[in-house]
Amino acid sequence: MTRRYYPKIRVISCLLVVKTNPIVPYQLKIIQMKPLDESIKSLKQKGNSRREFIKNSAKVGAFFAAAPLTGMVSPSLLSARKPMDTMMHGIQIGAVSFVDEGVEKVLDIVQERGAVNTLFLTVFTYGRGLSGRQLPGEPFPDHGSQVSDDKTFHGGNYAMPHAQYYKNTVLKETRAPEHGKFDILASVIPEAKKRGMKVFASVEDQWRPDTPGVKQCAEVDILGRRTNTLCLFHPDVRAFWIGLVTDIAKSYPVDGVLFFNERNGPLLNALGASHFQTIDSTKATCFCEHHQREAKKLGINFQRAKAGYLKLNEFVKSSLKNERPSDGYYVAFNRLLLEYPEIVAWDKLFDLGKHQVLNEVYAAVKGVNKNLQIGFHVEHVNSFNPFFRASRSYEDLAEKADFLKVVAYNNCGGERYANFITNIHSTLFRDVPAEELMRFNNRLLNYGNEATIENLPTAGLSPDYVMRETQRALAGVNGKCKILTGIDIGIPTKSTSRKGSPEDAYAATLAAYKGGANGVILSRKYSEMDLADLDAAGRAIREGTKG
Repeated sequence: MTRRYYPKIRVISCLLVVKTNPIVPYQLKIIQMKPLDESIKSLKQKGNSRREFIKNSAKVGAFFAAAPLTGMVSPSLLSARKPMDTMMHGIQIGAVSFVDEGVEKVLDIVQERGAVNTLFLTVFTYGRGLSGRQLPGEPFPDHGSQVSDDKTFHGGNYAMPHAQYYKNTVLKETRAPEHGKFDILASVIPEAKKRGMKVFASVEDQWRPDTPGVKQCAEVDILGRRTNTLCLFHPDVRAFWIGLVTDIAKSYPVDGVLFFNERNGPLLNALGASHFQTIDSTKATCFCEHHQREAKKLGINFQRAKAGYLKLNEFVKSSLKNERPSDGYYVAFNRLLLEYPEIVAWDKLFDLGKHQVLNEVYAAVKGVNKNLQIGFHVEHVNSFNPFFRASRSYEDLAEKADFLKVVAYNNCGGERYANFITNIHSTLFRDVPAEELMRFNNRLLNYGNEATIENLPTAGLSPDYVMRETQRALAGVNGKCKILTGIDIGIPTKSTSRKGSPEDAYAATLAAYKGGANGVILSRKYSEMDLADLDAAGRAIREGTKG
């Protein structure tokens, strides 16, 4: 490998800025967001409650109409409110809710109480985040079955797969078995159309290891073990996603597709730089033959990349044992990147594969009908992690999407953000006190006045956070696609963490519209939501979209 193919790495504060060879098309970018003007900051002084935020929302709206936000969204975009029926007010719903409560009843509830005009139906996933009843051990909401489906949940395709679209993949047998012949799209679309509701098919990159074909397509970690995640460069995986979305677009009168892929690259996984994982650097992926093939095309040395991740594994293990390097954790980490620039190159290779899948999904759906809308789910780690943000340019994503669902879950966000800080504090930032690290990270992310790390899980993140994340996304896409803010309604948290209330649902939903959102998606799924929370979100939707 010649020197000219190495990424040149510089470290600025705690952000990685990577200047890559032009042969790699996806540049890492850091979007520097300037703070809001002091006049808006005064509306959210320390100690203000969520109730006070609601009282101040009228002042915030007036400020948006009167003065520009430095480095953010133009006041014309924020104040130009579209009629309610032209915006997308969505909710995520799995098949089990329609089976338990009936299609017409569920649609009546979400439309009349939640002001919902767009359904995001979970069509494909093996994960419980988007499908199934309430998570085992969590209290049931005040509707639907009160019996756990822990023993019967399976997952898969909740519509009817048509074999001709899966000829080029070993991933053929994916039909979800738990609801018999129930087809979520065939059953819900006719009733939804009667009510003037749009229907999108949600598909998620979540698998179970006993699904036929998964073992052949699985990623390989640095120790050579097969995992439960699928390699994004594997031709059968690529053929599956193309086949699935083509099948949906051709076989059902949907309005579009929402694609979920909540996976990080090997560098962040090795460091535990997320909010939902334990730290195990041996599980960094992928080092299979298909990744090696793609790496060779780009001039990335596979052997050095693997050697670098093995060294990174040693660093992480030593950090978790509190074995401090003589120059400190962060300096040792930077030295490792300078010695093995292939570490970052391999991380970017993962991003390249992910973006190629997004491009292919977009092209497949548009190839069926150019008027169908394609959206991508932007995972929560994008909100917390400056490393991840640097690898996910909103402007780039907007080139391949009609809308982005930007996760701004604020109630569970406190617990998740605290977990993220705890994780990165365990490795490369171990020399920095956790509270100082969080405050520094807040500055990097343009967060407002949030709770201390000790109080974050019980306090949650504020509605102001929801508004800022919405504004950041709008500024990032620069008018190239719509922004739908993901709102936390009843997402489970630990027993000691914040539980959302109707007031929280109202404040967060209203904050998204005050931030200029083109709509919201109530998340994660209807089967987790209390109806009082749905009522509150619906009230905010109606108020937030008034003339």
